[in-house]
Amino acid sequence: MATHDLKALRARAVSLGLHGLLSNWDEAVAAGWAETIIVWEERERARRSHERRLRNAHIGRFKQLCDFDWNWPKECDRAAVEQLMTLEFVKDASNAVIIGNNGVGKSTIAQNIAYQALVQGHTVLFTSAGQMLTDLTGTDSASVLRRRLIHYARFQLLVIDEVGYLSYSDRHADLLFEIISRRYENKSTVVTTNRNFSEWQQVFPSAACVASLVDRLIHHAEVIAIDAESYRLKEAKEQAEKKAKQRRGAKQ
Repeated sequence: MATHDLKALRARAVSLGLHGLLSNWDEAVAAGWAETIIVWEERERARRSHERRLRNAHIGRFKQLCDFDWNWPKECDRAAVEQLMTLEFVKDASNAVIIGNNGVGKSTIAQNIAYQALVQGHTVLFTSAGQMLTDLTGTDSASVLRRRLIHYARFQLLVIDEVGYLSYSDRHADLLFEIISRRYENKSTVVTTNRNFSEWQQVFPSAACVASLVDRLIHHAEVIAIDAESYRLKEAKEQAEKKAKQRRGAKQ
């Protein structure tokens, strides 16, 4: 191995803190197993780092986009979804909003985007609107609230799932507006919702900031509408029919 290659290899060992290997460096190099140990350590650390970041991102279990039934929705801009998967919008610090009824795949698409971002090294957090707003309103001091706002604002990609499934107070609306404002033109946010923007006033019935909230969210955003019957209901019916067929077969 050339001298400059050995120096680069040793630098990797130093970076990894492999003191036992470094103290026996000449012997390890001569025996030909120094690089193997370094590669093993790098791979294992990368694996543990990925698992830790995935756990902390709270993405959860999800169906991969390659298994998504694109023929099921009456309307869904597949090209726009695939463009989001390239993560160009994260580089541009722009947003995405996915609108559709319950069970049409909004969360699945958002989870796939979040996972792809995590794989590519971005900091990611996936949370429901209810979880995030309950967390923020549950703080017992101004200093704790500031820390939690900083927490939600810091991720390169924040996914806020299920906006519109519950009604919220003015306080909740103000805090959501604060998060969106802190991230505006700085970090990317993906929102899934079952409500058109014209209906968000029903989600935050008496909040004065709703128009400003929507305005900042969609100013630099890809808005994707999915028109479909519930895919979960479709799968449930198919499973029920399959089980019924199996029971009929067992009786024969």
